[in-house]
Amino acid sequence: MAYFNNINTLEQLRKQYRDLLKIHHPDNGGNVSDMQEINAEYDKLFKLLKDRHENKSADRTADSKENNAKTDFNNMKYDFSEDAKLREVLQQIITFEGINIEIVGCWIWIDGNTYLHKDTLKKIGFKWAREKKKWYFHTEAFRKRSHKKLSMEDIRNYYGSTEIETDGTKRLKQAFA
Repeated sequence: MAYFNNINTLEQLRKQYRDLLKIHHPDNGGNVSDMQEINAEYDKLFKLLKDRHENKSADRTADSKENNAKTDFNNMKYDFSEDAKLREVLQQIITFEGINIEIVGCWIWIDGNTYLHKDTLKKIGFKWAREKKKWYFHTEAFRKRSHKKLSMEDIRNYYGSTEIETDGTKRLKQAFA
């Protein structure tokens, strides 16, 4: 590899990629062909490391049945099964009427007319954020690292957000169309 050196984890790959972007991106005075080569190398390494990780995850799943405990955050850092948990939770709430669903990073935030659904939300694992006046859900993999309080706008800007259109909002839009 011409650009990436000593890469063993996805985290190391992403860090070196960011550093290479700062140097070689055309907006920073770099060359387009160099960026294309860097992107091609990144894609190859990402696929290789992801496949390696998925194989290790399968081995860890077998081991975790014996140990039956996930205590080390680093073992869960790139656990793609967490995405499946988020999709499962979304499937359970997508039919609720009168709510707004927003995915911000690896969190699900809900607001709107949630009072009718509060018992169900609690059973699923949602918690109420009093200051934000929203329900939220996240998987076990998340660990808060600071005591800093952020507004929803700050959180959206930092992690990015996507609003999910629910069956209830579709029906409301059709009724007013």
